[in-house]
Amino acid sequence: MTDVVIRPATATDVPGIVAMLTDDEIAARRESPDDLTPYRAAFEAIAADPNQVLVVAERNGELVGTLQLTIIPGLSRKGATRGLVEAVRVAASARGTGLGTTLLEWSIEEARARGCALVQLTTDKARTDAHRFYLRLGFQNTHEGFKLPLN
Repeated sequence: MTDVVIRPATATDVPGIVAMLTDDEIAARRESPDDLTPYRAAFEAIAADPNQVLVVAERNGELVGTLQLTIIPGLSRKGATRGLVEAVRVAASARGTGLGTTLLEWSIEEARARGCALVQLTTDKARTDAHRFYLRLGFQNTHEGFKLPLN
């Protein structure tokens, strides 16, 4: 994917990122492009936090992918820092092109450059294709994740 540029997201990318978030049968139930106000507020918070890295993948001026990498300092594992990958999305027009691999490899290298000892992520149990994808990249299914909705 040499024609793809991975770069920090900007405020003008928010509508395109939201479009990728909603173009997904699981996430479509919890996302809405009708009001971008909460997404814009979230973007500002992410942009202000040096431990947050929100990127987009761009090809020929079109947004074709996104992910967020959160750097988490911690005490466990002898004070290891972790990279948490969230909200990985590839636009429908770019699926099956290797862009997902490019994005994840970028996040792994960025986490390594920031001193992380490991990279972790969660994915919905219903995303069996994603599970196979992450296993192919070397991720191990070592933990069971839990979430508690607060609203």
